[in-house]
Amino acid sequence: MSSIKDFFNFELLMFGDWELRVINIVWVIMIFFVTWGLLWLFKKYLARQERIKRLDAGKSYAVRQVAAYIAYIIAIISAVDSLGFHITVLLASSTALLVGLGLGLQDLFKDMVAGFIILFERTVTAGDVVEITGIVGEVKEVGLRTTSLLTREEIILIVPNSKLTAENVVNWSQNKKTTRFKINVGVAYGSDTQLVKELMLQAIANSDEVLKKPEPFVVFDDFGESSLDFSVQFFSKNLFRIERTKSNIRFEIDRLFRENKVTIPFPQRDLWFKNQAPESLK
Repeated sequence: MSSIKDFFNFELLMFGDWELRVINIVWVIMIFFVTWGLLWLFKKYLARQERIKRLDAGKSYAVRQVAAYIAYIIAIISAVDSLGFHITVLLASSTALLVGLGLGLQDLFKDMVAGFIILFERTVTAGDVVEITGIVGEVKEVGLRTTSLLTREEIILIVPNSKLTAENVVNWSQNKKTTRFKINVGVAYGSDTQLVKELMLQAIANSDEVLKKPEPFVVFDDFGESSLDFSVQFFSKNLFRIERTKSNIRFEIDRLFRENKVTIPFPQRDLWFKNQAPESLK
């Protein structure tokens, strides 16, 4: 027993009044092991709540992230204290250093605060399809400082969290997983408008990614300068790849219009030239 006690009290390092013993290292390992174990159990608990539909995936992710940050902050403070460093003393003795770091890391702190706001309010969470500054992407992970988006070009975009709270962000997945989209098309004057409507609805019906309920519908938007302007509006769950869906529908509209002799006009301009007599003949 005494040999075990001597092993734990064995002095590894000494610097002035501070000394590092084996027991300090053991405490640090135990602190992080217990923290990891508790977070693992908490993750399993949240997964079970998701399975029984008491918690949605977005909220579960946000709670798990916040819990992990808090738990590891407490673990780090406890680990530093177990090594013989007193946090309050360290903070008091390094006030000037902290002021300098605070001035130099303003953006970092701003992004971290924004990260906590996003995780608590859940304005953006993993799996959401969002649009920011004209870029559409699927949220892969909301971190403490940055959020990673997968764009439609299969590029990972790293966005500082402060941008998600300070700028206008369109979250297509916030309320529902279905969103309404529309495709505009113009036809030549004199076209059979009822036929145009039927063909556009037929093109929509041929797409597997368009929902049957709510039903798609066609709107006669306006009498344009060189065309009759229509739009077909539909609902889809394919938020992230919707441009591909819309492209396939446009191909189908074009095919049906050609088969039924419906013309899509191009802009035309009539130019009138006024003849003037030469100055010598006046």
